[in-house]
Amino acid sequence: MSSACTSCNSGTQYAKKRYVTYIILTIISLGLPFIKIGGNHFFLLSFDKKQLHLFFTAFDMQELYLMPFLLIMLFLGIFFMTTLGGRVWCGWSCPQTIFRVIYRDWIETNLLGIRKSIKNKQKPSKNSPKKAIAVAIWVVLSLIAASNFTWYFVPPEDFFNYMQNPFDHTVLFGVVIGITAFLIYDIILLKEDFCIYVCPYARVQSVMYDEETIAAVYNENRGGKIYDEQHNFVDQRVECTGCDACVKICPTHIDIRKGMQLECINCLECADACTKVMGKLGKESLITWASSSAVEEKRKTKYIRFRTIAYGVALVGALAALFIMGTTKEHMLLNINRTTQLYKIRDEGKDIQNAYTFLFQNTDSKDHKYYFEVKHDGIDIKKPSQPFMLKAGKKLKKIVILSATKNLSTNEKKDTILDITIRAYAIDDKEKIVVDRETTFIYPSPYSIKKYLSK
Repeated sequence: MSSACTSCNSGTQYAKKRYVTYIILTIISLGLPFIKIGGNHFFLLSFDKKQLHLFFTAFDMQELYLMPFLLIMLFLGIFFMTTLGGRVWCGWSCPQTIFRVIYRDWIETNLLGIRKSIKNKQKPSKNSPKKAIAVAIWVVLSLIAASNFTWYFVPPEDFFNYMQNPFDHTVLFGVVIGITAFLIYDIILLKEDFCIYVCPYARVQSVMYDEETIAAVYNENRGGKIYDEQHNFVDQRVECTGCDACVKICPTHIDIRKGMQLECINCLECADACTKVMGKLGKESLITWASSSAVEEKRKTKYIRFRTIAYGVALVGALAALFIMGTTKEHMLLNINRTTQLYKIRDEGKDIQNAYTFLFQNTDSKDHKYYFEVKHDGIDIKKPSQPFMLKAGKKLKKIVILSATKNLSTNEKKDTILDITIRAYAIDDKEKIVVDRETTFIYPSPYSIKKYLSK
């Protein structure tokens, strides 16, 4: 009997696996903002510095063509994960679930003993002076969690500097305090009602399920029917002992034996509880992590199917596009705008000048000296005459004058519009930092020149 019990219990220790997952995710979440390569973060959306850091590469706000790919990956990832594993995010990765486990199971139960056991989550915690200690601990942890969230928008090196004078940075200070207050209310007072009534994911995921989506499933073939389709109690038990261990331990207060329910977060607490009870009888758990059709038909779940393949291919495609776009980062940005004046006629019509406004930005991590050239025979740079220095991350506006000293007119009566290419580059790294921009040069007609000179 003992060997049978051991085999029954060994396969479904989901709680331990979840706790390990929570620890790993917490370490990653807290540690990732502090990891920098070349001064860049793995992910940082800085409104302060108007930058996006992605995969340790910094992009200026003008390079936010990457954001659509990130959003596409986010939604495709949600679709793929939900179609394959239902609300696996909710039970295994969601901060709401992790925080509730920390507060209810670790602080209230294991540390302070306010709750008798984590096996019964249906009963509220008893009134105790120790609750003040539990709340105080959670206030500190909420402040850390709120700060951790802001580190993905304000890097830690700036965050701690700003927080030395919080009233000089009231927006940041207010965000941290606001998130902290919400976490205190959410975890201590709102509890799992957030998952049931507030979080929209429960409603969204219901349209993404199919017959092969894995979830916590009660096996009616073995356990017997406990409720009918209208959730009326019928109690036609076979192997189910009626111990209600699966009901008592459920954090969202549902009875998994009623079938698929929106409130189920796939934490599999019920599966662990049933495993322990049925293991004592030498039987396997009546609650398994599988698809409903697989349980009914007594077969393995079909993980590879059209939906999962389609979402997987789309997700890989979006990731590939993001990677390709991310590796084609421009280390210098250049915008060229013409001034309102079409041209200037100098030296008795022998020198025709066009003026432009160049906006340079050094998006590299190093200072560079820049200059440019005009790729058109007969047009030269009049101003500026020398290269100029631009510090890392800085912008610079330059008035640029191009000059044509030979006749480029192609029409006696109409001005000639010439398409030209301007190549800007870093003097010290011309192979890597170089951009081409298209613009126009307007050359007056001989008639316009004569008319100007006659005045």
